[in-house]
Amino acid sequence: MRILTVILSLFLLAQSVMAGPLSGNAKTKRIPAGTAFQLQLTNPVSSYNSEGSEFTAIMINDQTADADVILPMGSLVRGTIRKIEPAKRFSKGAVLYLDFDHVVTPNGRQLPLSMSVVGRTDLTYDGGIAGSKGYKEALGENWEKTKEITSSAAEWGSDVFEGVPVADQLMTGVGAIGGAIGGGAYYTYDFFADMIRKGKNVNLKKGDILNVILSNPVDVPII
Repeated sequence: MRILTVILSLFLLAQSVMAGPLSGNAKTKRIPAGTAFQLQLTNPVSSYNSEGSEFTAIMINDQTADADVILPMGSLVRGTIRKIEPAKRFSKGAVLYLDFDHVVTPNGRQLPLSMSVVGRTDLTYDGGIAGSKGYKEALGENWEKTKEITSSAAEWGSDVFEGVPVADQLMTGVGAIGGAIGGGAYYTYDFFADMIRKGKNVNLKKGDILNVILSNPVDVPII
């Protein structure tokens, strides 16, 4: 009975040491706040998921300190979907907010992380990833499509009668006018349709690359 008690005590002590924080004497190297990481998603992440859903990614570049690799390429980063704002009318897209929870070090320790996504044109002011930014953006896309329709119609008229001087110029003009009418009709339709149309959802695919920076420094234990 005494032996069993001793064994149980040693087991509990070992568990508490493994789960406890790093001691003041542990050898660590610091990755400072602001350090850039590149992460590759190992599973898709979408605004169709639910809040609290987990995702994983791997580091695709080494993190070094004093010429030593302290977090090698391939280190696993885990995270969760913190918040989802659903798509709304007036073409306002869904917004996806990600939390990066921890990274698994080479010696198996899990270190908490605080990261922010950067370098994307679809980021909101508060760090979310937007499916689309709203009515103004939708109108801009419609205008570009209208110009494309007009240009394509004019090129069609020129191509059909290429080499016939008068007909070439005439049909180019006719095509341009037709394209302007068609493009204008498209723009007018979408001008009103985008008022009632919901915006796009966020869809990050497996294998997508996320550029992130550390919000707080991380002390990594050295093997």
